[in-house]
Amino acid sequence: LPVIEHALAVYKLWHGYRNDFPKGARYTLGDKIDTLFIQLLELLFVASYQGKVEKLPTIRAAVRRMDVLKFFLRVAWELNALDNKKYALLSEKCGELGRMIGGWKKGLEQKTPAS
Repeated sequence: LPVIEHALAVYKLWHGYRNDFPKGARYTLGDKIDTLFIQLLELLFVASYQGKVEKLPTIRAAVRRMDVLKFFLRVAWELNALDNKKYALLSEKCGELGRMIGGWKKGLEQKTPAS
């Protein structure tokens, strides 16, 4: 799925930046961001194999995870753990990923009758 491939590409970009994090933030904020990325990848992967009924709640969880991830990336930038250039690129790629996940969610919601 393109959304999973894109998520993996954004994670690889982040992974390259993680080692440049200041030592004081690498094992706190850096680990938190890393964990959120891994959880997001897991949710997207699991959703790709789920049936229609189970898929929508998983994608909704992925949307929430994406929002939290973007928030913590902003925190990292505000603490100068990420420089402007790296933050801008990650933010752009995460925005694209968020739109992809949102589109997946919207498509599922249109197929699912309101309960």
